[in-house]
This record gives sequence, structure tokens and C-alpha cells, in this order.
Amino acid sequence: MVALQYTETKYLLKVSEAANILGLSVHTVYRLIEQGKLQCKRLSVRKTLIPAAEIERYVSEH
Repeated sequence: MVALQYTETKYLLKVSEAANILGLSVHTVYRLIEQGKLQCKRLSVRKTLIPAAEIERYVSEH
């Protein structure tokens, strides 16, 4: 899977990158974060990063 190869080289992903990998909209990724289905690191109000391992976990569960 090409998307998972991308996460092997980058530990933290921007929400837009995660959305691209998952094939979802940015708004849907934020909704998944709010629902607790995706864990994230909030560095500031405007900066949210998602660990690559979290993307892999979500993909394997869905």
C-alpha cells in the first residue's frame, strides 16, 4: 500500500496529509479526532499533528 509507505518516513503528519492518506476530507479527520477515533498531538490552537502509527492503527481497524 503506497499510503503506508509514506508514513514510514515521517513520524508526525499534518491533518491535511492524514486526510490525503486516508482518502477523507480534512473536516472528517477533525471529526474523527473529536470523537476520539484518532489520537493527535495539539501543539497549539492552529497546529495539530497525527502520529503515523495512529494512521496505521486506524487503517488496520477499518
